[in-house]
Order: sequence, then structure tokens, then C-alpha cells
Amino acid sequence: MANTPQSKKRARQAERRYAVNKARRSRIRTYLRKVEEAIASGDQAAAAAALKECQPELMRGVTKGVLHKNTVARKMSRLSSRVKALKA
Repeated sequence: MANTPQSKKRARQAERRYAVNKARRSRIRTYLRKVEEAIASGDQAAAAAALKECQPELMRGVTKGVLHKNTVARKMSRLSSRVKALKA
């Protein structure tokens, strides 16, 4: 357990950041799930709209340090290709 005042403060800060990051990750996953559901339904227009809503959330996750930029790039690439494939 933390003993010094500084380590106690860092423990409090880490707890707060953990809660914020957890909420942000959960929000991102919700948007991803909406895209997945739209793709599963087979509706290309709905899937494209859900993807358009999801993209800023993913990018925000990168800027806030919750997700790595390459992870988001990979997810966006794979999702967009799946949405595009619905057209055919």
C-alpha cells in the first residue's frame, strides 16, 4: 500500500483515470457494437451511418490515450471494408 503522501496522491489519481478510461472504452465498444449490428442486419445505409458515428469516438480514444492509433486504424479499415462489401 502507498505510504508517502506523493504515492497516496498518485494512487488516487490512478483510480480516477482508471474510471474515466473505463467509461471511455465502454462508450467506444458501444459504438463498435452498433456498427457490428448494422452490418449483421445487412442494411448498407444503416451500417455506413453507424460507422460514420463511430469514427470520431475511435479517434477520440486515440487522442485520450485509451487506444493505440494502429489499433484504431486497423478496426476502421476492417469495418469500412465490411460495410463496403454489403453493397455488392
